[in-house]
Amino acid sequence: MIGVHYQDGSKIQINLKVTALDFQQSNNRMVQRSNSENLQVLYEDNHLIVVNKRPGDIVQGDKTRDTSLSEITKEYLKTKYQKPGNVFLGVAHRLDRPTSGAVVFARTSKALTRLNKLFAEGETKKTYWAVVQKAPEKESGTLVHWLVRNPKQNKSYAHEKEVPNSKKAVLHYTLLKRLDNYFLLKISLETGRHHQIRAQLSAVGCTIKGDLKYGAARSNKDGSIHLHARELSFVHPVRKETVSFTAAPPDDPVWNACL
Repeated sequence: MIGVHYQDGSKIQINLKVTALDFQQSNNRMVQRSNSENLQVLYEDNHLIVVNKRPGDIVQGDKTRDTSLSEITKEYLKTKYQKPGNVFLGVAHRLDRPTSGAVVFARTSKALTRLNKLFAEGETKKTYWAVVQKAPEKESGTLVHWLVRNPKQNKSYAHEKEVPNSKKAVLHYTLLKRLDNYFLLKISLETGRHHQIRAQLSAVGCTIKGDLKYGAARSNKDGSIHLHARELSFVHPVRKETVSFTAAPPDDPVWNACL
């Protein structure tokens, strides 16, 4: 099968400025403020568009009523292709608000149906980078927990054994780099649970930098956490070839030290 790889959007040039979001920290929550920046597009064709989500962006609109990444991407498409009316853009998956990385949107209903099926059946490959406060006991390994989600707290709790209302969660990790005060892990998911990486790493004492909800010593000033969706691969919903995308992490001293 033919495969195509796009790294940090290097195969396309995007110079159009669109309305985007910036965030600042206030009482450990993200606060929206207006800003105009480039939307970082990693790839686009007639069927889908892949963008590099910034920390603080919400993928889809929620009760906060903050402008979502899907709305920003719609505006980009409307402006670039001079479409006066509404444009279709389907959300196939999500990333937590304080995280960053590769997100794919569908540009047609057919593509959305097929992407939804791929994600639901685990036919996508997602690789994450996580900067953690403590190194794991082994340089590589597999974590298996049973997660219980608490919707009121918007938090998941990891258990070593199956408990009522729990779902099995499996991830694989590799220690990529030792920094001065932190450690860079590469994470691949076997299951896709709510806050899975955050909860499982916290359960083994490897809390993600800035993740107060799961036990970090302090927050990041911008409200982000150092969890990044680095790579995303799947079979193209129309062309039927494997496509892979690599997203650059945010520009900050810790992430820059990882490169």
